[in-house]
Amino acid sequence: MRARLLILASAVAMLGWGTVLPYQYAYAATTRGWGSLVAAAASSLFSVGALLAAPVGGRLSDRMSPVLVAVGAKVVAAAGAASLIWANSPVSFLVGMFVFGLGITAAAPAQSVLVLRWVGGTDRRRVFAWQFTGQSLGMAVGAFGAGYVVDLHRTSGMWPAFSTAAGGFLLSGLLLLVAGARRWGVPVPSTEAPLAADRMGAASPREALRAIWAIPALRWTALITVTLALGFYAQFESGLPAYALTVLHVHETTIGLAAAVNCVVIIVLQMLVVRLTARRGGATLLMGVGAIWTLSWLVLSAASLAPELSAALFVTTFGIFAVGETMYAPVLNPLTASLAPSGLVGTTLGLFTALQTGFSAVGPLVAGVVLGAGFGSVFIGLHVAISLLAVFAAWRLRAAISRSEPRRAVLPATDGADPRRVVSSVG
Repeated sequence: MRARLLILASAVAMLGWGTVLPYQYAYAATTRGWGSLVAAAASSLFSVGALLAAPVGGRLSDRMSPVLVAVGAKVVAAAGAASLIWANSPVSFLVGMFVFGLGITAAAPAQSVLVLRWVGGTDRRRVFAWQFTGQSLGMAVGAFGAGYVVDLHRTSGMWPAFSTAAGGFLLSGLLLLVAGARRWGVPVPSTEAPLAADRMGAASPREALRAIWAIPALRWTALITVTLALGFYAQFESGLPAYALTVLHVHETTIGLAAAVNCVVIIVLQMLVVRLTARRGGATLLMGVGAIWTLSWLVLSAASLAPELSAALFVTTFGIFAVGETMYAPVLNPLTASLAPSGLVGTTLGLFTALQTGFSAVGPLVAGVVLGAGFGSVFIGLHVAISLLAVFAAWRLRAAISRSEPRRAVLPATDGADPRRVVSSVG
């Protein structure tokens, strides 16, 4: 029951975020008349807030109840969303988006830790898959519903979206409180097995980073995280739509259709893919993700050669990307957690979330420079190369895992603590 409530909480939160995401740029730039610079800065500050919050949320999840960390982050996100209603100047809008980013991302590693604590190893991929499906569904429903209530011709036209986002995150936090209640059985203290926070969890941030980066498999996982983020997620909101409009010259509605197809494919295929890949190692599946995303970029490159098919190929590309996402989402977090030093699971997940967020924030800048200079083919070629690098990194990760034996992450002996075992099984 706890896992179901956690999945529902994730879906409700993303429903609120989905009401804001598709419209906040146009609202800031055009409706409020603040210009494209402020609108772009709002997106960037959102990412900066997310980048700062992810390691903090992960670190706190190792040192205190991840339920309280996640709920606190949801309250911060709700406050950030609500503040946008009263944001009457560019500065207040930018601050609100920054706080919004802080809250949304700080909750992510804490929720991942809760899945790892509440769900047995054999079911973790399935629960992560359902969580991702719920988030995709919530995002799609939120964006679709907001289309009927948002009015970008009035300064108050986004208030229903901001209110829905705030309410969604508060409801999500309430669901997590219910899931963490004692009525469901064993409470969730910081010492709960099997992912107990031990004395390493109390290490300094520098010692924790040294312990994490001492593991070769985690270094390869970090490269995979960065390349797969750059290979798709960094361009989902800006680069790909910009390419469609400036190079392919498709209609704006095609972009919305492509995003909808992406969500539908994830919802339809997610659990089927989990069943079909249940016996495959995480590194092998990530190799598949990189290969699928390479294919996606190649299909997109064909769209510029066939203008009459450009819209159809653009939509198809988003569908192919979604197939890779159905393997990426259930695998990456459990795999990362399984390689993390004991007691530093939340810290490791927070660090890797920050890597993904930070490099995703670079995507719009890269797209703006390359596409602004008229180098559409360079844009495609760059992302093909990045996706192939992800395949290589996943191949090296698979080799590193196959060679590894249980190892010990050693911290400076300041308190006589024994070195802690590194879990080396694949999630």
